[in-house]
Amino acid sequence: MNRKLGVYICHCGGNISDYVDVEKVKAAVEHEEGVFLARTTMFACSDATQKEMVEDIRSNQLDGIVVASCSPKLHLTTFRAVSERAGLNKYNYVHANIREQVSWAHSDNKPGATEKAIHLVRSAIAKVRLAQSLEPITIPSRKAVAIIGAGISGMRAAIELADMGCPVTLIEREHFVGGRVAQWDLLFTTDQTGKELVTRLYDDIAKRSNIRLLTGAEVTANSGNIGDFTLKVKITPRYILEKCDQGNLQKAIDACPVEVPDEFNFKITTRKAIYHNFPSEHPQYPVIDIKNCTRCGECEKICGSVDFTQEETTVEIKVGSVLMATGFDPYTPSEGEFGYLQFDNVVTLPQFKRIIDLCEGKLTFKGKDIHNIAYIYCVGSRQVEAGANAPVSQATENREEASRDISGENRYCSRYCCTSVIHSAIETKKRFKGITNYHFTRGIRTYGKQELLYSESLSMGDIYLQSYEDDPPSIIRENGKTTVKINDIMTGRKEISVNADLVVLVTGMVPRSDNSVGSLFKLPRGRDKFFNEIHMKLRPVETVIDGITICGACQGPKNITESVCSALSAATKSFSYVSKGELELEPIIARVDATLCTWCGKCMEACPFDAVKKVSEAGKEIAVINNSVCKGCGMCLPVCPVNAIDLVAYSDQEMETMINALAEDIK
Repeated sequence: MNRKLGVYICHCGGNISDYVDVEKVKAAVEHEEGVFLARTTMFACSDATQKEMVEDIRSNQLDGIVVASCSPKLHLTTFRAVSERAGLNKYNYVHANIREQVSWAHSDNKPGATEKAIHLVRSAIAKVRLAQSLEPITIPSRKAVAIIGAGISGMRAAIELADMGCPVTLIEREHFVGGRVAQWDLLFTTDQTGKELVTRLYDDIAKRSNIRLLTGAEVTANSGNIGDFTLKVKITPRYILEKCDQGNLQKAIDACPVEVPDEFNFKITTRKAIYHNFPSEHPQYPVIDIKNCTRCGECEKICGSVDFTQEETTVEIKVGSVLMATGFDPYTPSEGEFGYLQFDNVVTLPQFKRIIDLCEGKLTFKGKDIHNIAYIYCVGSRQVEAGANAPVSQATENREEASRDISGENRYCSRYCCTSVIHSAIETKKRFKGITNYHFTRGIRTYGKQELLYSESLSMGDIYLQSYEDDPPSIIRENGKTTVKINDIMTGRKEISVNADLVVLVTGMVPRSDNSVGSLFKLPRGRDKFFNEIHMKLRPVETVIDGITICGACQGPKNITESVCSALSAATKSFSYVSKGELELEPIIARVDATLCTWCGKCMEACPFDAVKKVSEAGKEIAVINNSVCKGCGMCLPVCPVNAIDLVAYSDQEMETMINALAEDIK
């Protein structure tokens, strides 16, 4: 069949044309079979060029187009939309990437880059000559969303979805909502406390009848696909009746003989096996830590609200989309890292914030008054290459030096830590008398309006010292005194020593140590080990698993404002999956020839998305593809021993034709 094709080659404002002779590429391909017109353009993605393309397709009745420009990650959907506006099936458009794959990769060889670009455009033309008009796969979608994690991001997303008329199931593994924010008192750049923020969001959730909150709940199984997910959720009981006598409950808590480290206070205090964290926590009734409870019966004697007959239950939830808001863990230094767990007056920033909240009148820790505080920045963030700074631990009879090894895998900046510690230092000075703050930094990163806190800290007399990334401060304990030393950049690397009553390690954010839910949904992780979005700018809350969105600190370090913004974005995207009651999916999927398939199971083993199933048909077992799950990755094709599997829009004929075009000599 003779086809009329249009070819557009983009300068990309010099990104391509500085290294690729785009006019030569045009001249090389404009006489290829089927090419009716060939043009170069400064910016193919501009509104003006898109309008020209639409007019070209309509007036010339083009059967297919090729756009040679930047990555299809950026503009595949853009030019598909151009095709549709012109009345051309969007799958009769083929993209050739001559920026990332050519001009950027071969910027030192313009003739070679030009030759490669010609080959790639010819290959795209060969493919579009064989392209078929395809229609999206349409499937039903349940109008309901499950949100995993009831921290600030999860709660805010739930409220947004509920206000759009979407039923929401909010699943929280802990027995109380609020996540990390519930542990903080005053928040920076606002006069609000973390507890007040959590309370306000919880009250908003309680007002909405289409939000179902499950606490003590953990997703244990997941099946299905976008539009039709089935989650199994295990719910651990509180062993307390919901309508309980708070007065007797407090007496029962006091009578409990079991004490364990309190995770809410980062183990600087203890709690009972029956407990609640603070008066405004939600839901507002206690829980029994059954793992540590000895079943002594003391609480039952005092309070009739205790109910040990409650059992674990499993509920099944069916939704069209899942929103992941599982949060982060604070970095935990290794033993001896800057004296942590080695010296009794070294704590992390989260521990310090709880110390501030728990102290009244004067600042004390372990029975000692605190006046001089040393803050060591970037502990667990911006770590250097392993081995770049070896430990220097040594000990004498009266002197002990902590390791200052800062090597590790966390190369990223956690972004919120500088602002958080500066705000904490300011509040400490305001609340307690006689406090002197020493900040041992590697450069301050208080961006935006947070810079005002840095200015306030300086005006209050806080002292800032700075070291190079590979030369961190050292901590020495000698004759019962703790000294922090630094080779200060600001004074020409002069060694400065500070005697500290308390050393605060300003720790960053790391991914949750328990990644079971991520593994359950097969969510990809980036180099930083946080959940990975498809594209940080164009698709910032979507994952490669269709129907699963992410938000908040589970995808990277964020402060509260940034987390809420991403939660609103994820809620909107999740709603787009379920709002219409049906979904359009890519038709570019694997296809099985039942006459050739003899079922060996190799395709099912190779599929990373569980899209291949075994069925009996016409008296034999064959493979079938779940169209709703298949991503068209092609992993199943090469393992089939009888070549019974093909990929729609990437058939053997199309691929061989493209390879021939790539192998053809340029005249």
